[in-house]
Amino acid sequence: MNGAYSTPASEDGLSLPVAEMFYSIQGEGYNTGKPAYFVRLGGCDVHCPWCDSKSTWNPRLYPLVAIEDILREISLTPAVNVVVTGGEPLMHPLGHLCDALKAKGLNIFLETSGTHPLSGQFDWICVSPKKHRPPLVQVLSAADEIKVVIGSEADLLWAEKNRKGVNERCRLFLQPEWDRRDLALPLIAEYAKKHPRWRISLQTHKYMNIP
Repeated sequence: MNGAYSTPASEDGLSLPVAEMFYSIQGEGYNTGKPAYFVRLGGCDVHCPWCDSKSTWNPRLYPLVAIEDILREISLTPAVNVVVTGGEPLMHPLGHLCDALKAKGLNIFLETSGTHPLSGQFDWICVSPKKHRPPLVQVLSAADEIKVVIGSEADLLWAEKNRKGVNERCRLFLQPEWDRRDLALPLIAEYAKKHPRWRISLQTHKYMNIP
């Protein structure tokens, strides 16, 4: 299975393997600057070489946390937005989590590579497509935003390939690979000027040194 990890129990999604939860500021993409509560789930079978959350890849390293306990932690903050991220969160059934969050009146943002079918209802879907594990057509077409990591000029061709699969309202972002940002930033700046439907996403949380 290409080094993939098996998913722990709780196939009904009433509890989920939580790598970490914290209240912070969304640092990248369309919702940059919005305060949000982050629910980072363990488990990923995409394994990007530049991943800054490699510790989340094996879901069995993390405890299964009941949905009500997740909501209890969120309720201790003034959060109105919740980011469900990973890892790859769509490895897990998210219907119960989304239903519980919506019942509390919270906005739900999903961060996904799009490699697994959608589950749950979201207010915003951000797909970050990867060349070595392309997104499912149905997930890409549902995206409110695509955020393509750029480390070289060849990655811009991949960005354009994915642009052809999105809906007309989808926002398009190019984001420099963090460890290659000095090379990638001038590249994507020039590309965005020539192709103005694209915008630039920076990982502002890393510049601000916050989670």
